[in-house]
Amino acid sequence: MSAEATSSVALGALGPSVPAMSDADFLRLGELIKSTLGIRMPLEKKTMIQSRLLRRLKALGLDTYRAYCDHLLMGAGATTELTTFLDLVTTNKTSFFREPEHFRFLREQALPELSARVGARPLSVWSAPCSTGEEPYTLAMVLAEHAEATRTAAREFTVLGTDISTRVLERASKGIFTEAQVEPVPMELRRKYLLRGKDASAGLVRVAPELRARVRFGRLNLMNARYPVDEPMDVILCRNVLIYFDKPTQEAVVNKLCEHLAPGGFLCVGMAETLHGMRVPLKLVGKSVYRND
Repeated sequence: MSAEATSSVALGALGPSVPAMSDADFLRLGELIKSTLGIRMPLEKKTMIQSRLLRRLKALGLDTYRAYCDHLLMGAGATTELTTFLDLVTTNKTSFFREPEHFRFLREQALPELSARVGARPLSVWSAPCSTGEEPYTLAMVLAEHAEATRTAAREFTVLGTDISTRVLERASKGIFTEAQVEPVPMELRRKYLLRGKDASAGLVRVAPELRARVRFGRLNLMNARYPVDEPMDVILCRNVLIYFDKPTQEAVVNKLCEHLAPGGFLCVGMAETLHGMRVPLKLVGKSVYRND
């Protein structure tokens, strides 16, 4: 008997049980994820994908994962459902000042060097992917502090945050976080750049409007042939995403990012990631930090 005939997933309050996802249906979805996002989806991820899609089946009135696959890949949902599907299956782990060594490098080496090189031109920094916004807002704090410390408070800077998920971009653009989420932010920066909520929003904080004004968000798929980014970027953070790609995809993504990296600009990848062995126009200058020479 098939896996769908022998096991089921309880919907609980959502309704009757749904037959478990078969390996064949998971492979169909995995091929779509790989072709669209470049992310490898091994069979051990099946339980995770099954769980994330469970409520969506109920919302669409579908009673099997096979029916969902048909809807997504061949039916009316082939165009309308894809964005929702990608939102559900992507992982968006992030935090303020995550991997703090990179922000220390920016403060102590990259920003002083860039400031001396670019003169009066505004600094441009890009977080890709940006998830729910903690990384772009961290960058904005670091840039604002650098401007103040070097007595260049009038210096303009912009931070771009991009992601494939419309769901996380909507949250990021609001700039609202829980007290627990902002715990990694040093207290002096919390006092300057975060506003506490009152009454119904007690327990929440919002990024100060003058800092939010420096950050913009947009949807971007790193698998696109070209990235719609106009200005040259002085710093690009593309952290903890390359690890999900195979080697050729990693190299292709990094080279496309380099097309938007200003001469002398810096690219930061995740601490567990490396560009070793890739044909890219970058030089290692720090822990998981590369310069466009």
